[in-house]
Amino acid sequence: MNESTAAETKKILIVEDHPLFRGMLVQLIDKDLGMTVCGEVDNIKAAMACIETSVPDAAIVDITLQGSSGLELIKDLKKRGLSVPVLIVSMHEEGLYAERSLRAGARGYISKHEPPSEVISAIRKVVGGGIYLSEHMTRKVLEKLGQADKPSEPSGMDLLSDREMEVFQLVGRGKNSREISEQLNLGITTVDSYRQRIKEKLGLKNAAALYLWAARWVVERDI
Repeated sequence: MNESTAAETKKILIVEDHPLFRGMLVQLIDKDLGMTVCGEVDNIKAAMACIETSVPDAAIVDITLQGSSGLELIKDLKKRGLSVPVLIVSMHEEGLYAERSLRAGARGYISKHEPPSEVISAIRKVVGGGIYLSEHMTRKVLEKLGQADKPSEPSGMDLLSDREMEVFQLVGRGKNSREISEQLNLGITTVDSYRQRIKEKLGLKNAAALYLWAARWVVERDI
């Protein structure tokens, strides 16, 4: 590789806590002549350190990470004034998380179910300064923007904040407050506060109703 080619090569950081999928992304990106992986990590702390030292041209980030969320990483980047385009790659339902990702500051969202060629296309789009969404999601967002002047009440799940969504999902997986606090690095009292706010926003009367609603939601989406 000559100097001009090396200078044009885009550096990509992978933030993913599933080793097999992370390995697949590494192979996929390193096969592309215009891109190379400058780091691969599985948590926010390591991601921030890598971003500050390697200064990647873009980061591929999973929503669910060890002890936190990919959305929290995006928010931390904004707080620190670090401008790194982020492409969210996730197993989660596009209709629920794509818009949340864009609102947080991501430059794109793609499902892990998409073929490798589409993943590369998404990365190139984000690295090039664009925004990537599937055709279906793009139509949905445009339709929503077209109706922006029409007042409407948000659906129950749309009322939940990003952190409340994380807690709700873990409740649906059968996690108790202590387990959720350990996984998200939150105090148990804080987790209980989130659970209370979730119940209020969804109109659920008690903990049993929350467990049932959350479990059904997780099962229906196979997450």
